[in-house]
Amino acid sequence: MSEHQGQPAERPDGDPAPHQASALPAATVFDALGAEYERAFAGSAAHHASLDRLLEHLAPGSRVLDVGSGTGVPTARRLAAAGHRVVGVDVSPVMTALAARQVPDAEFRCADIRELPWADGEFDAVCVYFSLLQMSRGEQSGLLGRLARAVKPGGRLAVATVPVDVADVSAVFMGQPVVVSSFGEEEFASVVAGAGFAVEERHSVLFTPDHPAGAPEPHLFLHGRRI
Repeated sequence: MSEHQGQPAERPDGDPAPHQASALPAATVFDALGAEYERAFAGSAAHHASLDRLLEHLAPGSRVLDVGSGTGVPTARRLAAAGHRVVGVDVSPVMTALAARQVPDAEFRCADIRELPWADGEFDAVCVYFSLLQMSRGEQSGLLGRLARAVKPGGRLAVATVPVDVADVSAVFMGQPVVVSSFGEEEFASVVAGAGFAVEERHSVLFTPDHPAGAPEPHLFLHGRRI
């Protein structure tokens, strides 16, 4: 759940301001947050419900790519506990090390997801929970297209974002300066569909992170099938 990508999950707190060069790289942001990020977000009931829906669709021993795997909790932990073969990718060395300790049955790589080559149809499913927001809109669209090719036809997608219409704006996330981009709900669903996934379910909630700087933020969860 962290990654600039691939990142780390990025969710802006506070009001956006014009782009500023002082924003930190995603790896720096999530290295600083470490387990604090997990405490703030891992208890999301909507996230766990999304994982429940994904698990219902996976065949035993499925190979799943977790983009922006963060500390491994809850996504990689729940998938690995269900017997699936999880490959997590996160740009933060601190997050990746935490994940490897917390979910020893999964494989974790510290890398930028945009720079890793994947074979066509290498995975049965891909998870992208809040790991696009520190990427530009064009990067988000391009990455979703690449991830679609990495998933087998008929394979599954679980993706979540903060559905706000912003592009390259500055924000403060849990005390860290970041630059974020996102799409409104309908446009994001269209981007996911344009990448090659049939969007089958969507769920919107308002979530407040368990953190002193946490404020209510909209979360959008989509589930899709590779066409």
